[in-house]
Amino acid sequence: MAVKSKKTRAVKDQQSVAHSFEHAYQGIIYALRTQRNMRIHAIVAVLVLVASLLVSVSALELAALVLTIMIVFVTEMLNTALEFAVDLVTKEYHPLAKLAKDVSAGAVLVSSVGAVLVGYLILADDLGPLSLETLQSIRRWPGHLTLVSLVLVMIVVLLVKALTRSPNSFHGGMPSGHAAVSFAGWVAASFLAAGAPYGGLISIIALLLALLVCQSRVESGTHGIYQVVMGAVVGALISVAVFQLA
Repeated sequence: MAVKSKKTRAVKDQQSVAHSFEHAYQGIIYALRTQRNMRIHAIVAVLVLVASLLVSVSALELAALVLTIMIVFVTEMLNTALEFAVDLVTKEYHPLAKLAKDVSAGAVLVSSVGAVLVGYLILADDLGPLSLETLQSIRRWPGHLTLVSLVLVMIVVLLVKALTRSPNSFHGGMPSGHAAVSFAGWVAASFLAAGAPYGGLISIIALLLALLVCQSRVESGTHGIYQVVMGAVVGALISVAVFQLA
């Protein structure tokens, strides 16, 4: 009985974690779908990550850019949550309610200004004198290219899901995020393995793994074939574009 109780508790804990991620995902999609500023932040994030491909940023600089982008996203979402909480408490005008919203909006402004400054300090010097040598230096950072391509794919998938009114759920929606990320990974693996002794074999194995991911999404009924195909196309095209920029 004790063993069964432990197993039941473990299953419940796993379900609780899954539900937590599900609710978090719903919040992200809702914020992107309903909040104009959140969509603007997402588009700017894509542009900044693409710009980082055009300059030889270090791993530490890339980490600073990603962390800054995440801070802006988190601040905007907290601002939205606070506005909902204030509106839930009172629908009438109240000075304290106004102050709460103003302060939270100010926090978003501060984080956005800080993000602009960080982006300027990291990218400004290199974006001006772009040269063939600068572009070629990106090839020295294969991990950078892979990270940027995967982040871009995830942001684009979330934007498309929000704009196409897909369900606020991990399950379903247009396009398939799993297919997009898996095919982006296949393209990245193929580019990175090009020229290696077993580069072709690595590419084939990565493709088979990506196809297995797509098959699992269809067989589980989570996505339709069209959604999976579109996800694969989005992931592959974005990843190819990123590596071709290099």
